[in-house]
Amino acid sequence: MAERIARSRFLSRFFDVLIPTTTWLVITLPLWLSPFHPAVVAYFIIAFDLYFFYKATQTVYFASLSYKMILIYQRIPFRKKVTSQSKAKIIQHYIIIPTYQEPLHKLESTINALAQNDYPYDNLHLILAFEDREKEAQKKSKALVAKFKKHFNEVKVTYHKLQEGEAAGKASNQTYAAKIIDSELERKKVSRENILITICDADSHLPKNYFSYLTYQYLKDGGRLYHFYWGPVMLHNNFPQLPFVVRMQATLSSILRLAFLSRKDKLIQISTYSTSLWLLHKIGFWDVDIIPEDWHIYLQAFFKYGDKVRTMPLYTIVNGDAVYSGGLIKTLVNRYEQEKRWAWGVSDIGYALKHSFLTPHIKPWVKLKKIVFLAETHLLWPTSFFVLTVSALIPPLINPVFKRTVLGFLLPQLSSLILTVSTALLLVYTYLDVKLRRRLAQKTRLANLPLLIVQWYLLPVVSFILSSLPALEAHTRIIFGKKIQYKVTEKV
Repeated sequence: MAERIARSRFLSRFFDVLIPTTTWLVITLPLWLSPFHPAVVAYFIIAFDLYFFYKATQTVYFASLSYKMILIYQRIPFRKKVTSQSKAKIIQHYIIIPTYQEPLHKLESTINALAQNDYPYDNLHLILAFEDREKEAQKKSKALVAKFKKHFNEVKVTYHKLQEGEAAGKASNQTYAAKIIDSELERKKVSRENILITICDADSHLPKNYFSYLTYQYLKDGGRLYHFYWGPVMLHNNFPQLPFVVRMQATLSSILRLAFLSRKDKLIQISTYSTSLWLLHKIGFWDVDIIPEDWHIYLQAFFKYGDKVRTMPLYTIVNGDAVYSGGLIKTLVNRYEQEKRWAWGVSDIGYALKHSFLTPHIKPWVKLKKIVFLAETHLLWPTSFFVLTVSALIPPLINPVFKRTVLGFLLPQLSSLILTVSTALLLVYTYLDVKLRRRLAQKTRLANLPLLIVQWYLLPVVSFILSSLPALEAHTRIIFGKKIQYKVTEKV
């Protein structure tokens, strides 16, 4: 028995550190392999560069496709269409806003966007999920209930008290609130299949037609009980206030999410999303001991029901805030911490690997594809900067003999050429960014267009500081067993 427990712990630890360790092996590969096999290193770097170019081209294609689909779907009168569905009247929406130390004006702005919805039925229930440890929670909740109760069927407030074994963050808070809803509806004998739960971040502005669109999509969807629903969260709410280096990150994140929307085979929800109470109840709600919860809840469902579980795209725009703390330095620190928290999602790979051995009812190939996708995403995150920018310079420096070969001479030039061609695709990113912000009533002054293009030349530096480095820290912490603490991202 003791031997079995020890073996289980070893495998669990091995799965947890597999990708973080691989990250360091990839980053340091030119240093430890160049003295012996510099040609192998060179071919690896060239292959990586070409793969990066392929991924960049793919992002441009799918982002453009998603934008085109958004333009098409915005013309569909979902409010009218949902009234043609006889079952629409019985669908109840519970909107959970998990919040901790969010400014009152941010919460008011988010709820005001919800209150302006065009949903034709009085079936919207607002759940303000506060943390009990927040001193201002009672005061904020009273103000919000008084101001917005007339706009919803009900406004309910929950106060989550952190329990032993729980991690502070959205997952434990949402689970507490959702279980209260579930218990109340069970007493009333309301079918969970007719209840949609929407997790709305405290700074996410849902579009006016969100609930009409969601309800219609849900009712027309044959596999709805196993599905999540997601519209891309564009970080444009506070775009004019942002320092330009944070604008770059906000733009890049928004375009990547836009591209992700059309990848139906790989789509997993982020940040703000909806699903049925039936599915949440079946999988035991969110695991309360984890920090990044959006991909994790998807994996919880996937390892119970296999490829029945999917995230369905909603071709609309959810407008969110990028990190902004007032001053430049404070903003950069908070942005770094946010990225580190997101990158902590690499812990989901260990979870997926463990559960792949515990779920014989799911086809091995289906599980393998999902794990490969997770591994690819989290491996490219911290390694891309190093391989694309400095790796090509290392083999000729470490191995002078290799420098005198044709491959050694061409390696830095080939790598630079591929990266330059890839960078040209950023013009499309800029175009899509301008078009998206115009749709959100944020005009771009003609005089600012040159800056929007020139700023991308600083992308390597910004990506290193605000993307690769925090992701690398998250991976390294997992290797050494140093957990991170959930820190609320300040958005003033």
